[in-house]
Amino acid sequence: MIQEPDDFLRAVEAALFVAEAPMTPVALKLHVGDAGDLDATLRVLADHYAGRGVNLVERGGRWHFQTAPDLAHILRREKDEQRKLSRAAMETLAIIAYHEPVSRAEIEAIRGVQVAKGTLDVLIEAGWVRPAGRREVPGRPLIYATSVEFLSHFGLSSRRDLPGLEDLRAAGLLDPVDLALEGLTGQSVVENDEEEA
Repeated sequence: MIQEPDDFLRAVEAALFVAEAPMTPVALKLHVGDAGDLDATLRVLADHYAGRGVNLVERGGRWHFQTAPDLAHILRREKDEQRKLSRAAMETLAIIAYHEPVSRAEIEAIRGVQVAKGTLDVLIEAGWVRPAGRREVPGRPLIYATSVEFLSHFGLSSRRDLPGLEDLRAAGLLDPVDLALEGLTGQSVVENDEEEA
């Protein structure tokens, strides 16, 4: 437990508490200066808030306070509207997450069908996908990547925390058609797709 916090620790805590969005260490230093060891201070604060009603968490290199997951139901607003993503949007999001940065043409090659502009618009509007620049090839196509909001929404610290093939199989999330084809050929359809990509 923190006892008699120093001024630097208090400044870091205050800056994170009032921040409108998750903050990088560089952004934090602009507010609190270099009077202390920021990495150590963030770890001390994260330990202090572990198990409390709010937690200090790091997602994609950015720090923020969030409600403890087991208490989220208390603060859920009744007017929140849950929108279900279409299958096309889910597939597109998965391709971007596992293959980023990726262009529309690459998404279409992996999915085997054309991607509607509205599909990417929905993912960008949700804040889960962002334009990540342009590929340095003829035509300079726009490429897409996941955002910090994607990591935060799905409770991931980084893309390395995405489930692997065995995790998806164990959870029963693989397409039954893929599993049936795998049984016939003895080779994973998903693994073949990954090798070709």
